[in-house]
Amino acid sequence: MRKRTLASLAVLFSALASAAVWAADPTPQTATPAPASTPQPTPTPTPPPTEHAPPASVTIIGAKEAHGTLGRDVRSAANEDMGHIVDVIVDRSGKVRAAVIDFGGFLGVGSRKIAVDWNALRFGRVADKGDAVTLELTKDQVKAAPEYKEGSPIVVLGATGSLLPLQFDDQ
Repeated sequence: MRKRTLASLAVLFSALASAAVWAADPTPQTATPAPASTPQPTPTPTPPPTEHAPPASVTIIGAKEAHGTLGRDVRSAANEDMGHIVDVIVDRSGKVRAAVIDFGGFLGVGSRKIAVDWNALRFGRVADKGDAVTLELTKDQVKAAPEYKEGSPIVVLGATGSLLPLQFDDQ
């Protein structure tokens, strides 16, 4: 009886050892294909691991350090009313290139939009929305400038009084 038990244990041990070797074998095992009449289930794709975006950077600007520009009155160095800023023009890289000033007219009648070089504007006192931006151009120079029309080439009046078109690469 003891021999029979030892023999049974030897066979069982041999079978377990064979199973362990088979499971550890790195060669791929081919599965028997299912019959053609049985449809194969489509494996569900596992979603990619979710990556968390890094936290956004934060900049704190003091209340007296910066203010919006749209709607600001524009005055000449001689304190003449030059209109107000109605738009800001940026190039493809995001650099501010010009401000569009609604110039002249009365209550919107007879006014013209003029693009002026951003560097011709001075933002010395802007602590209050009522503070004006100073333009380093004369009223006569602005009157002589061509009108800004959206969709047309932009002619920017520079601080030297010259008229220069903005050049954008057509891509």
